[in-house]
Amino acid sequence: MYAVETTLGKYAIKALNPQIMQRPEAMQNFLNSEHIATIAANHTPALPAKIIDGTPIHEMDNQFYLVFNWADGESLKPDQINNDHCEQIGTILAVIHKTDFSEIALRNYGSGHSSLTDWNVHLRKGQENNTDWVNPLQEIIDKLYEWNAQANKSAEILTSETVISHRDLDPKNVLWCRDNPILIDWEAAGLINPMQDLLETAIYWSENETGSMDKKRFLAFIDGYKKLYGTLQANWRLVLESGFSGKLGWLDYNLKRSLGMECSDEDEQQMGTNQVNETIHAIKRYADMIPELESWMHLIQLNEY
Repeated sequence: MYAVETTLGKYAIKALNPQIMQRPEAMQNFLNSEHIATIAANHTPALPAKIIDGTPIHEMDNQFYLVFNWADGESLKPDQINNDHCEQIGTILAVIHKTDFSEIALRNYGSGHSSLTDWNVHLRKGQENNTDWVNPLQEIIDKLYEWNAQANKSAEILTSETVISHRDLDPKNVLWCRDNPILIDWEAAGLINPMQDLLETAIYWSENETGSMDKKRFLAFIDGYKKLYGTLQANWRLVLESGFSGKLGWLDYNLKRSLGMECSDEDEQQMGTNQVNETIHAIKRYADMIPELESWMHLIQLNEY
């Protein structure tokens, strides 16, 4: 990301990952996500890329870029987030879920199906390269296959009801300027089950600096959402199991980066290695918290919290 100041104003320029842009579906995915952000900006404080010469994506010397109006603001760290922030983002998420995106024909684009990853292939390559995540990965290798299967099973059921959403509305993707939020980084936007998106986003905003859940913040987020969306009903265990999908996809991507399969330089490779270790811990924490989260959602559904 670059800051550029011109006679016309100040802009944020985002250089898109060259490895990702080589994927055949990448260009259309970015065009779709920016179209979503542009519509969302009519109803929420979304920040879409600027449309210049009819397109949000610009190429120079084989590098693709997005251009944004500069936004003054900072993302919040876990210890800075309070109940009011959570309630506000919960309501905004409900607004997104209620927004009419019917002019965009996605045809199940990005609807959440997680492919079955062969984790043992990554493990063997890691052992050959003597990477420092081999032991942590080996400890959960059987669980990874189990969680992957659960995520796929739940995705098949949950995709029968979908909305278009940001799909990655965690604290790093919200800038705050004098208590006013600005929603950035819409690259993951697409179809998702609304209750899956609700729980995943509520968890993002409820985790403290140690990764533990703050129940008051979680309930504030759900309250903010319910005020606009209405009654919440779902098979919460199924919804929570679907939450493995994004985390496993992120782990798979970073394993590939760490192994030099999807990275452009050594810095990005090291970043992948660091993210592998962090993601393994995050997935284990998530698996441990599922029973408690399920009980909270049952109480919320019964209005007994």
